[in-house]
Amino acid sequence: MPTFLVTYHGGGGPPATPEAREQMMAAFQAWAASAGDNMIDPGAPLGPSKVVTSDSVTDGAAGGGYTVISADSLDDAVSVVKGHPFLSRGGTLQVSEAVSP
Repeated sequence: MPTFLVTYHGGGGPPATPEAREQMMAAFQAWAASAGDNMIDPGAPLGPSKVVTSDSVTDGAAGGGYTVISADSLDDAVSVVKGHPFLSRGGTLQVSEAVSP
């Protein structure tokens, strides 16, 4: 079954209060449970980053996060993430297939 990397973008940053963080984690855990056997790695938030080219290193945008899932197709992977709670926070999800050589 193909593997897909889901990257999180935007979303307004982490919740401001402990209660809001608890609600966010509960919503994420419920979504992760609903992904069932499609879940490979629930992932993690991403911190500061660097952009590396052949001749420079610059600061990148602070990341959102990532998740790794499996699905039969890109469309099926999109169906798995459509209910992700990050979307309700104004964020977007990019779903990319990991291409095997």
